[in-house]
Amino acid sequence: MRKRNESVTLEHERFATSAPAAASSPSQSTQLDKGFSLRPSLRLPGSAHPAGDSGMKRPLGRRHGMWFRLRKLVIWLLGVYIAIPFIVKLCPGVQAKLIFLNFVRAPYFIDLKRPQDQGLNHTCNYYLQPEEGVTIGVWHTVPAGLWKDAQGKDQPWYEDALGSSSPVILYLHGNGGTRGGEHRVELYKVLSSFGYHVVTFDYRGWGDSVGSPSESGLTYDALHVFDWIKARSGDNPVYIWGHSLGTGVATNLVRRLCERETPPDALILESPFTNIREEARSHPFSVIYRYFPGFDWFFLDPITSSGIKFANDENVKHISCSLLILHAEDDPVVPFHLGKKLYNIAAPSRNFRDHKVQFIPFHTDLGYRHKYIYKSPELPRILREFLGKIEHEHHRH
Repeated sequence: MRKRNESVTLEHERFATSAPAAASSPSQSTQLDKGFSLRPSLRLPGSAHPAGDSGMKRPLGRRHGMWFRLRKLVIWLLGVYIAIPFIVKLCPGVQAKLIFLNFVRAPYFIDLKRPQDQGLNHTCNYYLQPEEGVTIGVWHTVPAGLWKDAQGKDQPWYEDALGSSSPVILYLHGNGGTRGGEHRVELYKVLSSFGYHVVTFDYRGWGDSVGSPSESGLTYDALHVFDWIKARSGDNPVYIWGHSLGTGVATNLVRRLCERETPPDALILESPFTNIREEARSHPFSVIYRYFPGFDWFFLDPITSSGIKFANDENVKHISCSLLILHAEDDPVVPFHLGKKLYNIAAPSRNFRDHKVQFIPFHTDLGYRHKYIYKSPELPRILREFLGKIEHEHHRH
């Protein structure tokens, strides 16, 4: 027993004396490392990664996350793209809202009761009631020559002024916005400077006018205002000027007036289309769906089922008064070719054989686009030459 204990003690001492030597000798350390195969030690959660390892993994992780998010976005957009046609088909009212855009009130923070805030200090604000439950806001701007007399005057004075010797233009604006839209206000000023009364209004459901919009409702509003003007204007010429969607209201109105044998003295169409289906097909918003399978069924048929046609191409065949069409070649909203097509339909019509029909294009280089024809320095001459004969005949009578 003693010998065995002594041998264990000697082995322990030998190992203890050799350990420091191994630690101090690089060659021995290397041999120790070669002699043992050690696994990489497990890192604690807070321990640092080697610089090379993290530098490789971080960009790869970021790249993977970016592609994942991009793929989710593409799938979401594709889902929305496919869903929209079905929403429009199942809810035709959505398409009607997109045509009228009466919920878009721009500029937003103007008081329509105060046209003078828009620089129209020779303008009066009225409210008329075409039918029960419907009220429409109206602006009446007198000719610039009456500017001084108009200061501080009330509605009766403005109504009496319609009986002066100046012609009257009933202006029917397009979709979206109100009668206080910037380009509309600028046109009123231009026409007033030419010596015209300008009467304009917001259709039911637009601006501060009360009621729900429909094609027949818009047409009835225009008819009511026209009759209101005629009751006060005496023998002065009354012209109807429609712009964009307002051209559809204008031709509906004039066709009705001609059928009852009380036509206006002339019709002016600015940026007109042929009918609402062709305009919807050509509108820039429809570009992404134009080649979508069943485009007509999804997008155009709901318009028709909502009772919206604005068939200018049919209406002009039943109109018997002078017609002037103004269209800019660079119009991005109502393509120029639709205005030209409408003229080609109207010109040979037998109803126009005793009346003047004229088409005035504005070159792309002028940059008048959809709503800036009022800037043309040629506009006074165009109107004077087109309307001059009518006004001369009125003065003669």
